[in-house]
Amino acid sequence: MTQSSHFETQVIHAGDNPDQQYGCLSTPLYQTSTFVFETAEQGGRRFAGEEPGYIYTRLGNPTTRQLEQRLAVLENMDDAAATATGMGAVAATLMANLQCGDHIIAANAVYGCTYSLLTEQFGRYGIETTLVDMSDHHAIERALQPNTKVIFLETPVNPNLDVFDLAWIGKFSRANNLVSVVDNTFLTPYLQRPKDFDIDIVIHSATKYLNGHGDVIAGIICGSFEQIENIKLTTLKDMGATISPHDAWLILRGIKTLAIRMDRHCDNAQKLAEYLAQDSRVAKVFYPGLPDHPAHHFIGTQMKAAGGVVAFEIEGDYAQSLAFINQLSLFKIAVSLGDAESLIQHPASMTHSPYTPEARAKAGISDNLIRISVGLEHCDDLIADLDQALSKAT
Repeated sequence: MTQSSHFETQVIHAGDNPDQQYGCLSTPLYQTSTFVFETAEQGGRRFAGEEPGYIYTRLGNPTTRQLEQRLAVLENMDDAAATATGMGAVAATLMANLQCGDHIIAANAVYGCTYSLLTEQFGRYGIETTLVDMSDHHAIERALQPNTKVIFLETPVNPNLDVFDLAWIGKFSRANNLVSVVDNTFLTPYLQRPKDFDIDIVIHSATKYLNGHGDVIAGIICGSFEQIENIKLTTLKDMGATISPHDAWLILRGIKTLAIRMDRHCDNAQKLAEYLAQDSRVAKVFYPGLPDHPAHHFIGTQMKAAGGVVAFEIEGDYAQSLAFINQLSLFKIAVSLGDAESLIQHPASMTHSPYTPEARAKAGISDNLIRISVGLEHCDDLIADLDQALSKAT
């Protein structure tokens, strides 16, 4: 494993296996479901944990392992576990740290399926969730109960780009013996490392920026050796949300360009946000890179840059928001983010449709809120497309 402290080197070399067969430069793809034992006794020893080695790809695979080791280095964590989806990472992490009778504090604005997991599925198994505004520290303190075990948040938030104080969250969690879990998908470890602020577990939808090419569904969990072993040996193993070796290989390939891609995403997003902020047809822009954003001061301290996602409200209603989206030609109407292509979606009717209207209002997700994942195209072309669509829709 590389000893370099430079991120641009780590995304290419961290977790490399110097003993790769035949001296191949690219990580080998071990596209196999099972592994052969030399003897029956060896198989028994591996199942008993008495001898290292691979057994079955659901339990581990050399290609997947290289991805896990690379992400652990990038997030400055001990270890990592790769999962089949981002939601697999969320579910495996939370279920490994919660049981019937426990309580979790979570941000009132999270990804729609995470919201459903917390408010619908967990309730069926006797796990209580309190949703709060994570920018209100007194609200977090009031939500604390004797049976609270976990605090969960995204920062920046999907979809309205609120940013929360990780140093305060880490200190609060330590003081109250809570497991802190942060979804770092929007920024990646290139722009933000929650471990630096005493966060226990970091998760990603690796579908997004880590892969960067829109052809993989995957997740990553990073944490201590103890946390990752617990997750791997319980919820991940028994519920089966493990990644395929081919998807792990694709992410290893995509992540090599993460730093240069994120620089371009951020640069384009900043320019688009500034353009939208001065346009009278736009009611409000949500982007931490703008000086009037409430969390702008976190740039340069908690986060290196504001990321590649911009949200905004047009001067119009639900129908006009959809009409605007439908007039675009260069932007692709699609959920997800982090691809080379610029994507646009309507959270109220798409990613956050599991929310009730009341819950959406509480989370700050209005009917005319639009989310853009800013891609790698030339920024002038993106602005021109937004301009013509705003003219037609408003």
